[in-house]
This record gives sequence, structure tokens and C-alpha cells, in this order.
Amino acid sequence: MSAVEIILLLLIAALFVYAHIKGINPYEAFAEGAAEALPTIIKVLPYLAAMLIAINLFRRSGAMDLLSTFLAPMLNKLGIPTELVTLMVLRPFSGSASLALLQDTLMIHGSDSFIGRAASTIVGSTETIFYTLALYCGSVDIKKSRYALPVALLSGIVGTIASIFLIKMM
Repeated sequence: MSAVEIILLLLIAALFVYAHIKGINPYEAFAEGAAEALPTIIKVLPYLAAMLIAINLFRRSGAMDLLSTFLAPMLNKLGIPTELVTLMVLRPFSGSASLALLQDTLMIHGSDSFIGRAASTIVGSTETIFYTLALYCGSVDIKKSRYALPVALLSGIVGTIASIFLIKMM
């Protein structure tokens, strides 16, 4: 049993002990919390579905490949390898797709290569911007996100550039 598993087990046990001391039925408390969350889930679901469909259309239509091909020469001039372009374009749209691409990149180039370390750092220092905005803005009924998207995209670009710069310094 690993340390993480032991800590998780201790946290769960502590939760049950705390509930017992307070006289709370943990199962009923969980069920009540889940019931309170249902309206939020129902409100957010259309935004999530729309974002997932848009991401899928973007990838399957070839627009992702076209954008990657368009950006590759410019990014190569900045010292960013072509192998990272698709990951950089995909990351703001889909976390699961970018993790799958990261796994492929690590299998091909190795985790200790420049490309492997840079890809790992990019995934770790950037966010799935469009998914996150759709989720959070949709859950609180924000129709005009104003500066959220430009600032998030700028922070993603800065995170990506900083990742590659720091890996090159190593």
C-alpha cells in the first residue's frame, strides 16, 4: 500500500470519526449534498455538451491540423519544436485529448528528452481554457465573459513560453 493510499484511507476514516462525534449520518449528508448539486449540474450540462461537441468538430474537421500547420513555422523560429505545436493548440480546448497526446509524445520521445519534458511542463502549467470558461461561466449564468477569454489565452501563451524557456535552461 502506497503512502497516498494510506493517507486517503486515513482521511476517509477521520471523516467517519468526525461524523460520528458530531452525530451526523455520513450517507444521508452525502445524499443531501448530491441532491443540492443536481440543479447546478442540470444548468451546466448544456454548456459542457456544447463545448465537447465544438472541440470534437474542431478536431475532426481538420481545423486543428490546419492551425497546427499554420503555426509550426512561426513557432519553429522561436525554438519551439514542431512536435509540441499540436499539444499547444489542443491544450486550451481539451484536457483529456491533451493528456492522450502527452502520453503519445512521451512514448515516442521519452520522458527525459527535451520534447518530453517540455510537453509535460506545458500540460502542467496551462489550463483547458475553453472548457473551464464554459463550465464556470455557464454555472453562474455569465453570458458575456468580457476579458476572461483574452486574459486566459494570454496566460496560456505565457505559461507555454515560460515552460519551454525553463526547460531549455535545464
